Amino acid sequence: MAHAAGPPPTQEDELLQRIIEHVDGGHFRAADGLIAQAEATADGAIPGGIAFQRERMRRILLDFSLDEAALRSAVQRQIPDLRESEFQHWRRAGLFESMEIDGQVRYFARAPHNLFRLSEQARERRAEPRPFNDSPLEAVQHPHHAEVRAGALASGSRAATPRRVRITQSLTVEPDAVPAGETIRAWIPYPRDIPGQQEDIRLLGGDPADPRLAPESAAQRTAYFERTARAGEPARFSVSYELTIFGQHVPVDPDRVVPVVPTQDLAPYLSERAPHVLFTDALRLFSAQVVGDETNPYRIARRLFDAVDRIPWAGAREYSTISNLGEYALRAGHADCGQQTLLLIALLRLNGIPARWQSGWIFSDGSYNNMHDWGWLYLAPYGWMPMDVTFGRLRGADPALEHFYLGGMDAYRVAFNDDYGREFVPAKTHFRSETVDLQRGEAEWDGGNLYFDQWDYDFEWELLPLPHDQRS
Repeated sequence: MAHAAGPPPTQEDELLQRIIEHVDGGHFRAADGLIAQAEATADGAIPGGIAFQRERMRRILLDFSLDEAALRSAVQRQIPDLRESEFQHWRRAGLFESMEIDGQVRYFARAPHNLFRLSEQARERRAEPRPFNDSPLEAVQHPHHAEVRAGALASGSRAATPRRVRITQSLTVEPDAVPAGETIRAWIPYPRDIPGQQEDIRLLGGDPADPRLAPESAAQRTAYFERTARAGEPARFSVSYELTIFGQHVPVDPDRVVPVVPTQDLAPYLSERAPHVLFTDALRLFSAQVVGDETNPYRIARRLFDAVDRIPWAGAREYSTISNLGEYALRAGHADCGQQTLLLIALLRLNGIPARWQSGWIFSDGSYNNMHDWGWLYLAPYGWMPMDVTFGRLRGADPALEHFYLGGMDAYRVAFNDDYGREFVPAKTHFRSETVDLQRGEAEWDGGNLYFDQWDYDFEWELLPLPHDQRS
């Protein structure tokens, strides 16, 4: 396995890597034994990276909560006449994500639902088939895609068809999750101004009032709050704001695209960044098979985009439990948006194409909304342009829209993160619930982090009339 160049590993680094390998391999007792040895040696004051592995094991057990009987029962609720032969066929085919932990096979809590994403045969067997809750802009050409493309071509600007939206996002800690009288600290995602993508951001208010906004320079920007816990009462935090979001379209002529010159500004987006963007042997092999002898950067990007798009979508376990999200998408045979995006970023960088992360929340002019991850790639002479491999190639009659999301983006998404796994302002004291992304928020108190099973979240939006100066 290839790793980014750097100083030689310390004894602590080597111990941490051994523990991670044990956790990844499902050898929790062995991993816990190594952590206990580290505690004894350090009189209990073990480094945070090692301490987190114990928390990671706890989170993995929460995610992999089903035994085979519970898994079968969950599938049978949707296929009442489930045959044992078909259940075992799907199990042997790896359609039920599982992990063997200390000799016991445990199944992912979302595996029964994911089955119907991954198997057409299983979908046909459902007693009450229901459509999946996907964005109306995903996978199929939509009038909005044509609107964005036409608007960009008509104006000569890649930014087009703006939408004005009012958003309220909240985080509510469960009653008595924190002892009465203690201070709860909460971070809720908050957008920053990105010219040509999202602009004119106006804070409307917060609860508690006057949230502390992280600086515009924060790659994972937040609104920060504090509130005193009260016995028997939930603790709610919220922030409201308005902003204008633009669709994007870059009309690329592949024959004009040339390899980039790796400048100092682009260098970070061409390199590995452990643990989730590594040029491993598996990625190199996959890249070679997909890219072949192609040398044009745009056509390489398109081949990689299409290949990652072919990895079927499925609900993912918590990112904090996964050692390398990009490679995980290859090994698991399915992936969600963040896993697909990090895999594509790693593959593009491996091929000399700068790529970077972006994520936030998507919504619609109807009732749909969801968390979402996507990215940006850099092609000379066009510069940075968006990519959304999860929305992927669009089926439909217009070939000009098929690869809309390789160089284009809709106007129904707010970006909170221009990178992943970056420090908050103010910084958290304890482990984060989400070590990669920031879409739901984070919360803690002096006694420790508050994990996702201790609070809930909500995202509300309202489309507004455009101000006169933003109307075309």
